[in-house]
Amino acid sequence: MFSIASAGRPGYGGVMRVLITRPEREATTLATALAERGHVPVIAPLFHLEILRPPADFATTLSACQAVLLSSANGARAFAAATEQRAKPVLAVGDTTASTAEGLGFVSVTSAAGDAEALAELARRRLDPKAGPLLHISGVDIAHDFAESLAPAGFDVRRIPLYEAREAGELPDSARAALQARALDVAIFFSPRASTLFARLVEEAGLAGSLSTVTALAISAAALEPLSALPFRATVAAQRPTRQSVLDEIERLPVAGPWADTAAGVEGPSIMSDTPSSSQVPPAEPASESPRVTPPPVQVRRGVGVAGAFVTGVIAACLVLAGALISLPYWPAEIRALWQGKGATAAAPVPAIDLQQVRQDAAAVANASVETVRKDLGARLDELEKRLRATSAAITERSGTGGTAGPDPAIAELRAKVEALEGRAAGAATSAPEQAPAAAPAPAAAPAQPPAVTAEQEKELATLRLEMATLRNTLQTIDQSVAVQRDQTRLLAETVEKARGEATARSAGEQKAMSTARASAIIGIAARLSAAVSSGLPFATDLALLTPLVQGDAKLGESTAALQAYAQTGVASRPALVTEFPAVAKAALADDLADDSFGERLLGKVRGLVSLRRVGNDVEGDGTEAKLARAEAALDAGDLAKAVALVKSLPPQTAKATAGWLSRAEAHLAAKQAADQISAQAVTLLGAAK
Repeated sequence: MFSIASAGRPGYGGVMRVLITRPEREATTLATALAERGHVPVIAPLFHLEILRPPADFATTLSACQAVLLSSANGARAFAAATEQRAKPVLAVGDTTASTAEGLGFVSVTSAAGDAEALAELARRRLDPKAGPLLHISGVDIAHDFAESLAPAGFDVRRIPLYEAREAGELPDSARAALQARALDVAIFFSPRASTLFARLVEEAGLAGSLSTVTALAISAAALEPLSALPFRATVAAQRPTRQSVLDEIERLPVAGPWADTAAGVEGPSIMSDTPSSSQVPPAEPASESPRVTPPPVQVRRGVGVAGAFVTGVIAACLVLAGALISLPYWPAEIRALWQGKGATAAAPVPAIDLQQVRQDAAAVANASVETVRKDLGARLDELEKRLRATSAAITERSGTGGTAGPDPAIAELRAKVEALEGRAAGAATSAPEQAPAAAPAPAAAPAQPPAVTAEQEKELATLRLEMATLRNTLQTIDQSVAVQRDQTRLLAETVEKARGEATARSAGEQKAMSTARASAIIGIAARLSAAVSSGLPFATDLALLTPLVQGDAKLGESTAALQAYAQTGVASRPALVTEFPAVAKAALADDLADDSFGERLLGKVRGLVSLRRVGNDVEGDGTEAKLARAEAALDAGDLAKAVALVKSLPPQTAKATAGWLSRAEAHLAAKQAADQISAQAVTLLGAAK
């Protein structure tokens, strides 16, 4: 047989609806792992695990042994329930069993990391036959006899069964309903015993034809073999006999495609021992040194996703922040104060994202910032221009061209000094230095010429021009930064819109997954309710689990309310009603024949003591005896409703004898009908969630 290679093919790794056939505890753990991977589990245990009472000499045997052998995780749980001792050395068949034992408090646990032969080899290496016997905690059915395999090495192995996996008498209701609705994609099996039992029960239920859309996935080729006669869409054996390998194999199964009809499997080690098997194939857990090549991981390609959108948003925010930091020194004081957090108010709760509002707010902030900066720069430019005009006016006024005032004495004196120096340079070497003031009248003609600007004034003008040029450059830089911010705001808005679209799509998918999980949970609880009704046990706990799942559904609510009256005490089981009926029929027949005369009353009492009534479905007539005979035959055939109808049609004088039985039978029928209605409605919900 060959395994289906799914890596790299389109259509693999989709959501699968998986039927779990393991016992309830293991099925619950496996269902959690499947749900975490996005699959929909349907729990349908084929075995009921029962912890057995330890024998009277169990404590003595445990004290005398040097170590305990655990060949399954169920054995670890049963061992923990049988004793409070946790210090005895434990040798476990594999890592799963060892982890279970450690979790239950056993302090000295060693894993063989393999199968039963690996556990036997570990015992030979680590233990001394002379140090005492070994205790093997097992189930009633075993796949490997350690007493036989370790006897050649001189070990005395004593086996004590502390649990039993009892087979289901019929296909669980959850599996029956899911198969009838064709609401399954995969059915998984962990032992040949489970596969054999499933094949028998599904044939008895007449549902083999519903397996044409289901892939059978087994933990090993041995576990797959009993399913070969069933018309599965495909059969697949896990690469390694471990639960993890089964989970990984589900990821490789095709949702649909040209390989849907391919049968597959892999020759491999024996089954795990967590589920008891009547097969002689030894249980196995994977050894770390196994030479089998691990199948390539399934690569699931997706779009950007929420994480990608988040990273894109972070990058965009960093770009905006960088632009803000670059232009921060040129911002007005008020904006810098807001940036630095001065006067900031407490942050309000973040509202839901409104894309249109984000765009409007971003545009408003950008426009307000630009307007504020422009106003501030305009005011500063106006001030500089006023100062420039004032300086120019002062120069003109001092030169005498702008008014009637005379020339500035300081400028005239300066000009006289310049002319005196020029005269000295021309060759008036004989002139005395004190004659220089006599040349003072020369500046009288100066008003006709523009005076020279002083160095301080020129320096001030240069400073003003530099500052104006700097401000203009700053304004240009801010305009560019605002343009960049607008582009980044647009990019951020597009990213937010894309993220909202992906969130909406993901929300729809999650809603569908939740609906499917809810329907599966209701199917499982309905199966437990039906089993409780059939066995006559109370079911208040199961009904309490169902109550929150049916809120908002009128049909399910009515069925749940119908069961509420019987939840605390339960209803009479069908076997109990069958057992009670002969006595009821005898009393009813006696009441029908008796009248008020002494002789008839005496005859009625005699008939009540010794019943000579006819029985069987072939009793003719409409008399009380004939109806009682047909009612009893209907009970034997499993038709309780027909039996109730026949008893209710008896004459009134029989009501006293039949009233109690009728009340219990009608309560059983009402509870059974309500549980069946819940299961049917849940299957309808599961089909709608495809």
